[in-house]
Amino acid sequence: MPPLSPSETRALLESLGHRPRHHLGQCFLVDGNIVRKSVALGQVCRGDSIVEVGPGLGTLTEALLDAGAEVWAVEKDRQLHAHLAATLLPRHPGSLHLMEGDAVEHPLAGLETVPFKIVANLPYAIATPWLDAVLSGPLPGRMVLMLQQEAARRYTAEPGGKSFGSISVFLQAAYSVAATHSVSAGCFHPEPDIESCLLALDRRASPVVFRPEARALIRSCFQKRRKQIGALVRGRLGPRESDWLGILGKAGLSGKARPEDIPVSAWIELAGLVPPAA
Repeated sequence: MPPLSPSETRALLESLGHRPRHHLGQCFLVDGNIVRKSVALGQVCRGDSIVEVGPGLGTLTEALLDAGAEVWAVEKDRQLHAHLAATLLPRHPGSLHLMEGDAVEHPLAGLETVPFKIVANLPYAIATPWLDAVLSGPLPGRMVLMLQQEAARRYTAEPGGKSFGSISVFLQAAYSVAATHSVSAGCFHPEPDIESCLLALDRRASPVVFRPEARALIRSCFQKRRKQIGALVRGRLGPRESDWLGILGKAGLSGKARPEDIPVSAWIELAGLVPPAA
């Protein structure tokens, strides 16, 4: 079936008595070209296992299923989940696995098989905590994510600026950017106040998944990003603290550097120094 048009989307929402919920970041994709672009960037092939977050009215979901994929989708909104269960699920028995729940708690929508990909029009309110959960592994081979432009900039930011943070480190240690595509507010109903971006990411040949202890330390450093890194890690690396100074030296930095100035490669080496939890 072709993607829902803007008028069809409005009519369907009215028939369901559903008003888009701002606190859930509900903006429904109504541009068929962007739906097709998402599927193309995902390089979706027959037999692929795809995770989708926040399927909403099922516009992208149906396109993924029509491409021959098996889709695992998680929807928090009870009314929209019920609509998909009554309409889309019967048309695709065995190919659509639909979960009602919070995507941050169920980032892979119950999928347990690998390999897989993620293609999702992310609810903006959960984009970063959801991505943080995904990056704990297992990792998809490719991700195509509809994001706020601001979020996309943070995820792909280079060291040396305020946009570079812990999520930049975790993502870039595991993925490289394959493509970006700007998406205007008019491609959604209701129109968001900001511009969006399709971000395509490919898993690196040797992706890094940080241990929980390392993730906690790196997050804490960026939470105090104006402090010097020497002070931030002091007493937290045990006898290997001097090794960290050597890693910084190789990167042309010292213990006076601030977290936002440290490259991803150095953070990866730091992770190897963090002692395991007792």
